[in-house]
Amino acid sequence: MRTANGWQDYRIFDASDGDKLESWGGRVLVRPDPQIIWKSEKRTPLWSKADAVYHRSAKGGGEWEYFHKLPESWKISYNGLTFIIRPTGFKHTGLFPEQAVNWDLTAKLISDSGRPIRVLNMFAYTGGATLACAKAGASVTHVDASKGMVQWARENAAASGLSEKPIRWIVDDCEKFVLREIRRKSFYDAVVMDPPSYGRGPGGEVWKLEDCIYKLVRLCADVLSEQPLFFLLNSYTTGLSPSVMAYILADVLKDRFGGSVEADEIGLPVESTGLTLPCGSTAIWKNL
Repeated sequence: MRTANGWQDYRIFDASDGDKLESWGGRVLVRPDPQIIWKSEKRTPLWSKADAVYHRSAKGGGEWEYFHKLPESWKISYNGLTFIIRPTGFKHTGLFPEQAVNWDLTAKLISDSGRPIRVLNMFAYTGGATLACAKAGASVTHVDASKGMVQWARENAAASGLSEKPIRWIVDDCEKFVLREIRRKSFYDAVVMDPPSYGRGPGGEVWKLEDCIYKLVRLCADVLSEQPLFFLLNSYTTGLSPSVMAYILADVLKDRFGGSVEADEIGLPVESTGLTLPCGSTAIWKNL
């Protein structure tokens, strides 16, 4: 497992009975996590000192219970990047800290390449990967179907001092955007993709990751340049193992471009136990 252990502004104090106890820039939150199926003893008194707890609803969704007044939003930083944190009605805060391992990896590949790199970041959310790639010197096309998420990403870019970097901000359905890029013969040296487990397209089309991901990876292969650098696929879908993701990337890309594929879980350290909380899976094809 690759562990995101370089954070200063984010910490997991403890994890038990479906919840994790976190610090986001000094604000302590309790949020549910489906991976935490163990019911071990809670190892820190900070559980009773949380600023807010998110409670799931049996009908779906949930709500925050606040014990101390929190600002509407605040900022945390990682490796020169600044992110605006804002608790939402769906338990999320606008950032997935475990993705720092992928930001570091892709930034190094870009900076070590010694050439201009164009990156396509799809399902790009609030822009963590976009900012890391842009800071490393790439030009980035950031695509997400949510106007609100793209605006949030632009705010993160401004907070990070990256507003003048060559970033295109696109609000669009990712598959339809790629099809148009292929017709326009607009090619990229790298792709970052973090698709949802389930969703609906603008025309009501059902998206289920297990059924759609192979087709989408094959489609994206046609938008790669003649000498692509990498293709990173991330997933939070429980049934999609790192090995399956690696197989898909190898099947689509290795015969065409050569290179190699790696895959693993990614996670975050838990301070009370010294263990790592698994948070998702990543596969990456590299033309190395």
